[in-house]
Amino acid sequence: QVQLVESGGGLVQAGGSLRLSCAASGRASSRYALGWFRQAPGKEREFVAVISWTGGSIYYTDSVKGRFTISRDITKNTAYLQMSSLKPEDTAVYYCAAASSSGAVQSMVYPTGYWGQGTQVTVSS
Repeated sequence: QVQLVESGGGLVQAGGSLRLSCAASGRASSRYALGWFRQAPGKEREFVAVISWTGGSIYYTDSVKGRFTISRDITKNTAYLQMSSLKPEDTAVYYCAAASSSGAVQSMVYPTGYWGQGTQVTVSS
């Protein structure tokens, strides 16, 4: 069992930055790939970024490339999503997810798998 707790969401103006954190705990959680998804009102949950447990493999969805950076601190078993140049269309609830590989994270469909409770990100224009 893996537990995921997100933090760091909030309200920011367009062009601003935020950093989200995802603290993982539970058996073997340090060996899991960690990723981020988001869900805007009226839309499906979509993949944003993923990082392998070693940090050696990283993938982003096209709409955030060059603006978002995912990283992880193995000593803290925590993943981060640094979001810059934020746009109003980035407004969503952001969820942390965990799976055995980066590919498995990208293929996740809620509610299957390990998910956090979500953190709200609102970008005002």
